[in-house]
Amino acid sequence: MTQTPTRPQATARFTVPAKHPMVTVLGSGDALLRVIENAFPSTDIHVRGNEVTATGDEREVRLVQRLFDEMMLVLRTGAPMTEDAVERSIAMLRDEEKGAETPAEVLTQNILSSRGRTIRPKTLNQKRYVDAIDKHTVVFGIGPAGTGKTYLAMAKAVQALQSKQVNRIILTRPAVEAGERLGFLPGTLYEKIDPYLRPLYDALHDMLDPDSIPRLMAAGTIEVAPLAYMRGRAQPVFTKVLTPDGWRPIGDLQVGDLVIGSNGEPTPVLGVYPQGEKDIYRVTAQDGSWTLCCGEHLWTVRTAADRRRDKPWRVLETKDMIGNLRAAHARRYELPLLTAPVCFPERAVPMDPYALGLLLGDGCLTGGTTPSFATEDPELASALEEALPGVKVRWRSRADYTLNREKAPGDVVTLENPVTGMLRAMDLVGTRSHSKFIPDDYLHNCAEVRLAVLQGLLDADGGPVVQDGRTCRIQYTTTSILLRDDVVSLVRSLGGVAYTRRRAAEGRRPGRAHGREVHHRHDAHVVDIRLPEGIEPFRLSRKLDTYRAAGGGGRPMRFIDSIEPAGREEAVCIQVAAEDSLYVTQDYLLTHNTLNDAFIILDEAQNTSPEQMKMFLTRLGFDSKIVITGDITQIDLPGGTKSGLRQVREILDGVEDVHFSLLTSNDVVRHKLVGRIVDAYEQYDSRNGK
Repeated sequence: MTQTPTRPQATARFTVPAKHPMVTVLGSGDALLRVIENAFPSTDIHVRGNEVTATGDEREVRLVQRLFDEMMLVLRTGAPMTEDAVERSIAMLRDEEKGAETPAEVLTQNILSSRGRTIRPKTLNQKRYVDAIDKHTVVFGIGPAGTGKTYLAMAKAVQALQSKQVNRIILTRPAVEAGERLGFLPGTLYEKIDPYLRPLYDALHDMLDPDSIPRLMAAGTIEVAPLAYMRGRAQPVFTKVLTPDGWRPIGDLQVGDLVIGSNGEPTPVLGVYPQGEKDIYRVTAQDGSWTLCCGEHLWTVRTAADRRRDKPWRVLETKDMIGNLRAAHARRYELPLLTAPVCFPERAVPMDPYALGLLLGDGCLTGGTTPSFATEDPELASALEEALPGVKVRWRSRADYTLNREKAPGDVVTLENPVTGMLRAMDLVGTRSHSKFIPDDYLHNCAEVRLAVLQGLLDADGGPVVQDGRTCRIQYTTTSILLRDDVVSLVRSLGGVAYTRRRAAEGRRPGRAHGREVHHRHDAHVVDIRLPEGIEPFRLSRKLDTYRAAGGGGRPMRFIDSIEPAGREEAVCIQVAAEDSLYVTQDYLLTHNTLNDAFIILDEAQNTSPEQMKMFLTRLGFDSKIVITGDITQIDLPGGTKSGLRQVREILDGVEDVHFSLLTSNDVVRHKLVGRIVDAYEQYDSRNGK
């Protein structure tokens, strides 16, 4: 008879340091010791005083020795050992040959400490999930209920906010039950949806001071909303958006089209998302600029306190600012301005832009006589002659000059004056002071051309306004509404601000010219201008010297003045590739609808459609992180609708900086029975081919 060979026996001793009471190692009533004995039934484990002896199979004894070593490492950090932690430590040690982290590495990784409680991973897969969140921009946590997917993601989000890695937390769920099937429930939409979002609120209350949560949510630092609200950051389809070719309706834009970003440079459109009809608001700034958007549309703003404390710009939804637009008597929310002039492509123009500005300011363009120019500054007459080849600027009387064609031998008398010819090509011949305008080829030209036109206008018919103790503003006056609007457009395209006001002709005291009264026949439009540092509004020496002596124009600023309902409109939202996600909309206002500097959690993602999943992922902004959690065995979508979470694994698997963390029933940290229930359902599904 053949005898089964016996495996080598071994004995190991482990001494517990005196500073650690044995109860922390063995557990209350030796509960932890019983867990160890049950896990190693063939090993004899004896405890005498503070010494533990294990005798049995060599491999098992070695594991027991390692287990006590790991337990001591955990206890030294102040973390407690529980029966569950011991069971998981044993499982990790048995899998160690697979390259697993040690139990101490897993159980001592503190994520967040709040209100006397520390949040840390409890299983190996949970630790790898947490590590993946640190290392990757987009992480999918997929696994059954109870595996800590959402809770750990929430802890990482709060950690990132507290360490200033992000400026805000956005928590969202696809509220599939908040539609028709819950439509009969009483209350507002938020009251219907609130119970569905309750798990997210509960996790927040575990990790933050409950009194601080309403304040953080009111400030937009924490946003909790259904997924449908994430895509609602939209503008009406007819809203103008600035492109390198001029203004276009946002509804006409397609993926790949170029729009202008906050740095003045073109940036491609990455996504276009129709929104259907939405409630629309008119957002108006104090300089008169305005645009339309929905209540969930995002705005980059800052307050005076943010500026004083050098805090970063914050991102708020339109509806979050309603009723909160004033701080005492001051406007609360400052809007960003262009950081550099808009970069339109250079276009060929018929006339030097500075010369055009001078003539629009103080030139006679009727076409019935020789073009003329009025100025009391010979410097401007010389500059005009230099800018117009083939033209001689001749003094006629007082402040009047004529612009004559320089005749060459052989010229005939009938040759057209070159200035008149250039004006005719721009449809300016015959315009009067109240009907002048700037041609589009100048308005949408490179920054040098636009600035030169503005300098000509201001040298001819504008000037610096100096006030004691204040920086210098610039003032320009015209009787042409078209020219007023064009000047405002030039200023805004260069990164400045312009305010307009009207001086009615009726009732105004007449002016005097050559000793006689001149009555005003048209209203005057006064434009007050501030340009950013480094952009000088004048070339005329006396005006430029005054402007510089006053310290320049200061810092242009623009504030939100009002937000008012504007009906319902068909709307669309776009995503752009600009680093700050800003794009230029109507009146050169800067707005955006992606999510920068945010930690975003999409929970219950198995209930997203493929279209919703794509929309959500493509809303990712710069310096942001996304964690998407879900259980693909618990899909509540209507029959026939494919889960976006299932599909996205096929699409993004292997994409750089995207990670899929898979958790199993072994990672369930609720009641042990939950893990067994999950296993039972998986076995049933496999038997029935599901």
